[in-house]
Amino acid sequence: MFGVGLSLTMRDFTRVVRYPKALLTALSAQMLGLPIIAFIISLMAPLPAELKVGLIILAASPGGATSGFLTYLWRGNVALSLSLTSINSLLTLFSIPIVVNLGLRVFLGKSTELHLPFLDTVSHIFFITIIPAFLGVWVRKRYPYTADLISKPAKYVMLVLLAVVFCIKLFAGENQGGSGITIEDFIRITPIALFQNASCLFFGYFFMKWMGLDHPSRITAAMESGVQNTTLAFLIASSMLGNQEMVKPALVYSLYSFWTACLFAFTANRIAEGKR
Repeated sequence: MFGVGLSLTMRDFTRVVRYPKALLTALSAQMLGLPIIAFIISLMAPLPAELKVGLIILAASPGGATSGFLTYLWRGNVALSLSLTSINSLLTLFSIPIVVNLGLRVFLGKSTELHLPFLDTVSHIFFITIIPAFLGVWVRKRYPYTADLISKPAKYVMLVLLAVVFCIKLFAGENQGGSGITIEDFIRITPIALFQNASCLFFGYFFMKWMGLDHPSRITAAMESGVQNTTLAFLIASSMLGNQEMVKPALVYSLYSFWTACLFAFTANRIAEGKR
């Protein structure tokens, strides 16, 4: 997020405030559209009920630092992405209990008292996303030459580090930080999770297009809609609900959503450049 912040100036954020249409549209797509998509897919999917709830939890967990980095990498509206991350992370304090309890009632016939710890959530937002990003903004403002010097190599370093994390999740054992997904789980969940992922990417992009917003804002909405905060989904399913089966959709989703988002953004950018 520090590297992302190096690409921003305060003018980028004031532009978002002055023209709030993109922020409100993308926020609506995330907070309302994604849970609706997940419920429709889960109702049709040939999966056990607990895995269906896992898909609902995933859709209720908004994009985090990874979607911000992807927006930066694929030339989206980075200020819009950071604004979305900070706002929707606070909105989830209220939206996640509603969405997840509805999923539990629909698929398991029961509900549960679910509350995100407010202070922990706020500290996560500030220490993992907001503070590093604004340190980057400050460095660009105070030392613009230094920011230009390190921003380009920083992009590639961040990409390599994220690739290492995903390789650990995929190949390492559980004691070394791996996910512990079995081949059977992967085969069963992957087609449904891929379909949900593709649906979210396309919905985010084309909803913004339908609302008349520019291409960088569409890319941002696609990244924020298709790359969920799987860490938050792990927390809800494992720690708050104590159900490891509900964790599995987020684990599978996290293994490829980064790469499908890259493929989507690359293709969308090529098409947009070809129309110029």
